[in-house]
Amino acid sequence: MNHPFTEVILGILHRRFGDDAEDLLDKSLLLQYLNIKTRSANRGSKARGAFANHYALYVLVEDYINKGFLTEKKGQYKKYEGARFTDLFRRQRELPFGAKLQNHALNSRLNDEFAKYFPTSDLRPILRDQADQRYWVNQRLIVVPLGTGRSKRDVNIAEAIIEIIDAYVATKKSAFEAFLTACKQIARLSSDNPTGAVAFVEGQLQPTVDARVFEIVSFAILKAHYGEQSIFWGWSADELQQDFLMLYKTGRTNANDGGIDFVMKPLGRFFQVTETIDVNKYFLDIDKVHRFPLTFVVKTTDADTTVREQLRQEALRKYGVEEIVGRYMEAVEEIINIPRLLSIFEDLGKGGQLGRVMDEIVLQSRVEFNVDEDEELETGGEVTES
Repeated sequence: MNHPFTEVILGILHRRFGDDAEDLLDKSLLLQYLNIKTRSANRGSKARGAFANHYALYVLVEDYINKGFLTEKKGQYKKYEGARFTDLFRRQRELPFGAKLQNHALNSRLNDEFAKYFPTSDLRPILRDQADQRYWVNQRLIVVPLGTGRSKRDVNIAEAIIEIIDAYVATKKSAFEAFLTACKQIARLSSDNPTGAVAFVEGQLQPTVDARVFEIVSFAILKAHYGEQSIFWGWSADELQQDFLMLYKTGRTNANDGGIDFVMKPLGRFFQVTETIDVNKYFLDIDKVHRFPLTFVVKTTDADTTVREQLRQEALRKYGVEEIVGRYMEAVEEIINIPRLLSIFEDLGKGGQLGRVMDEIVLQSRVEFNVDEDEELETGGEVTES
């Protein structure tokens, strides 16, 4: 697999290993895995940049280097008592975008994903003693045999792995800084001149953008939109109170936690953000809440009537029973597509709410990408050995 960041990887390998660079990438499963995992590096802030598996590998290789197994303790790693989980976990969270990382990558996800890409290999990047909470990087993946006969030799790629992940994170960090800077600049635009903001947001509301950015921008727009509306309610006709509608984000984007994305108070409306028109996903979401009505925010330019009809036709092919399909379709309260979001945003701009939307995008972006709200990115730490 070749993509723009592959050239960065090969450049690092050429600088460190000369003419062995291509051979190393061809022979090393770990380098091939990193090549796969860095595809999004040059796609800007809108491309997914999840760092959990990168950092699980990073902290273990860093421990391997820092404990001297490349130098004075070379050949003794098999006798190492292993790195403590608490030390590795703390180190992960010190890295850029790592402040809210969980333990899943260290415990299973890195190994599981590696196995998915290389199903014929019995090697896994992480070895661990679950009882003692001790961890090792698999040295058989760090030391790569090259050549044959008299030219046969072992090449240790530990430092190259660190440099590759450093370069990837630096690229993503730069792209995200540019994204946040653009958000802040647009937020300062006058409500009398919303053209730049509309163009910026329109760029984030395209079918090809990363799901997290789409969800963040959608939430910011809808929160401001509904926040302008109010209802009167109460326990009796004589005791009514006025409340403005409030939209709440219920968790991280694409967390695979089975939750609903947005919840509205006090009406109790549920919102689910989705990229696809997949009847199985829609109906699964509806089943999660026992067919409570759901509003779907869909990353599509198709008309809402088109999406609804497409869902209905797919459901008929799947279930073949009008009554079942009808009950599910009744639970689709509303479909909000990209043109609808853009129309709402333009109205908000005309109403002087442009800055409010952009501030929310900045806030939610910081949360999503694990950037401390009180910390400027320019002063954030680089990925360095400790």
